[in-house]
Amino acid sequence: MRVVHYINQFFGGIGGEERADSPLEVRPGPVGPGRLLDQLLGEESHVVSTIVCGDNLAAENLDDVAVAAISEVKASGADLFVAGPCFQAGRYGTAAGAVCAAVKEKLGIPAITAMSVENPGADLYRASVYIIDSGDDVSRMQPTLAAMVRLGKKLSAGEKVGRPSEEGYLPQGALKSEFVEKSAASRLADMLLAKMRGESFEAEVPIQATEPVPVPPAVTDLSQATVALVTDGGLVPKGNPHQFPLAFSRVWGAYSFAGEEALAPDDYEVSHGGYDNRHVEQDPHRLVPVDTLRELEKHGAIGKLHEEFLSTTGNGNPLANSRRIGREMAKRLKDSGVDTVVLTST
Repeated sequence: MRVVHYINQFFGGIGGEERADSPLEVRPGPVGPGRLLDQLLGEESHVVSTIVCGDNLAAENLDDVAVAAISEVKASGADLFVAGPCFQAGRYGTAAGAVCAAVKEKLGIPAITAMSVENPGADLYRASVYIIDSGDDVSRMQPTLAAMVRLGKKLSAGEKVGRPSEEGYLPQGALKSEFVEKSAASRLADMLLAKMRGESFEAEVPIQATEPVPVPPAVTDLSQATVALVTDGGLVPKGNPHQFPLAFSRVWGAYSFAGEEALAPDDYEVSHGGYDNRHVEQDPHRLVPVDTLRELEKHGAIGKLHEEFLSTTGNGNPLANSRRIGREMAKRLKDSGVDTVVLTST
């Protein structure tokens, strides 16, 4: 089996965020984690070439990267296309999913990737591409690649693929009919009894539980309310004082515009790798509408505009980290006497 492997600039040994704009290149044989992939494939299968591309360039040029990947896979006569593992890297996961989907559709060969269930690429491509659940930790590289190899060999050989729980891939939302020994009523009774006895069991329709968020009481009179602006679009003063990364930000900032009627474009920039933010850098109000809220304040539609906006980069942020940032922001806003928030996103 001939395999083409796709990795980002970090795993390609080029560099980290500072090299995220690195152009696409094709290298012969395995590179980085591809060396372990090549070992796990066994003696009769090999990684024949590796596509390396910077995360920023890939995220902003998905169609071009997909075309280049299709060309390389076709030229190399590959039987299988593998991308990643990507773990929690959002831009990497999105690119890997997009390229796998394109290769599968255009060339008709199996394509497989791996990432965390919270990676944005998982929700975008899990229905069309097999995605091995890598978890969050890069230390799971070996077992993740091993699972990719097992599934990849099955796909290449045209063998029947088992359930997600058996093969290790993320559920794709597909329901398939099977002949089973017990009726649905009997299976349900078994699960209920197991739950009552404190025993483990597997639900046939798994539900991902999320922490409930209580609905706050409505603001009945905005003309008496203090309103604040919050964004996850990465708007920051020039120089990026809190050093927001382009994705997976663990930091946030509060930036004063006291006494200003509007935000001057020359005073702000955007640190966010998940969207084309040129239009925001031309006019920050497209993301943080200070000008409009000032007008509402003058006309008495709102009582007062809180004179700082809170900002972070929401690109690819895991749920737990987003909740922490939200709690910290909420405390600052409550301590400042803010009644309600206009939350803007990308």
